[in-house]
Amino acid sequence: MENEGVSDIVVELGSGVGLVTLNRPKALNALTLDMIRELTAVLLAWRQDASVKAVAIRGEGREGPFGAFCAGGDIRFFHQAAHAGDPRLEDFFTEEYSLDHLVHGFGKPFIAFMDGVVMGGGMGIAQGASLRIATGHTKMAMPETNIGLFPDVGGGYFLGRCPGHIGEYLALTGHAITGADAVAVGLADVVVDASRLAPLWAQLAAGAVPTRSALKQADAPPASTLVSGRAAIDRFFALPTVKDIVAALEADAAPWAADTAAVLRKRSPLMLHVVLEQVRRGRESSLAADLRMERGLVRNCFHLRPGAAGETVEGIRALAVDKDHSPRWNPARIEDVTPEMVAAFFEPPWPPHAHPLRHLG
Repeated sequence: MENEGVSDIVVELGSGVGLVTLNRPKALNALTLDMIRELTAVLLAWRQDASVKAVAIRGEGREGPFGAFCAGGDIRFFHQAAHAGDPRLEDFFTEEYSLDHLVHGFGKPFIAFMDGVVMGGGMGIAQGASLRIATGHTKMAMPETNIGLFPDVGGGYFLGRCPGHIGEYLALTGHAITGADAVAVGLADVVVDASRLAPLWAQLAAGAVPTRSALKQADAPPASTLVSGRAAIDRFFALPTVKDIVAALEADAAPWAADTAAVLRKRSPLMLHVVLEQVRRGRESSLAADLRMERGLVRNCFHLRPGAAGETVEGIRALAVDKDHSPRWNPARIEDVTPEMVAAFFEPPWPPHAHPLRHLG
């Protein structure tokens, strides 16, 4: 096997299978712009190379291979770049969303080993894979409302396609789910025992590509607690507005309803409204159209209120920079968000011919 370099992305090619390891274990493999660029270049080359018959991707854990897939994008970079007016912030999202679209349409078997944390940008990559392997250690979420952002990287598209209104629930709360939950709602294909990951990787390195049916026959997934609560999720999260959802939850006597309402009360009120609209639009969109919408949304997250005034910069400050966990949301209450505030996020920043993702087809 030929090792083509050791860095934040480890790339190996042998026996017709390209192997990628995300290699920032101390940062839970959070994606940098350089990582996105390197991975994109490698995948574009492999897609054109007839000798490459399949691709697999995993994350390096703190104790060795596997254990963590990817915790998302490098949010500290987002915070610094927003304050500095760094143009690489624009490049990051344009190139990340292009990478996600590339994976979805790769055209060859693409296997994602979703062990450990799979969040944000990691979900953007993994959801495009043709075989998404989860484990008993999988902790999957789109937790962006916790930092005043929205579940991007195609989240409107893939969360919108979860059964019933589970997509709205996951998008608004940022609730983390298990591998069994992920299979049950269409966000993973199979759950395998974590002890099988290393042998499966070795088989790929030797040129043997696993199939979904073979893995399903070997490993029956455990029961999903998420799906068992679907009736309640659908009852609340089918309601037309965030205000309606929270009011209904707070009026219900069930502990789950009270706990869920309390979680939503901690999130950015403005971005909760934006996210509900995003998921419902994404449910009816193609992947390319959804990514174009989200590219406009993310630009507006950083530019409608420049610098420290925006919800996203404030959310990152509170969670990851100052770590006081006391974001100062504006507006402070769900009830104070107006339709005009929400609509501004969906105003396209560019005409169609100048959209940075106009090439996605």
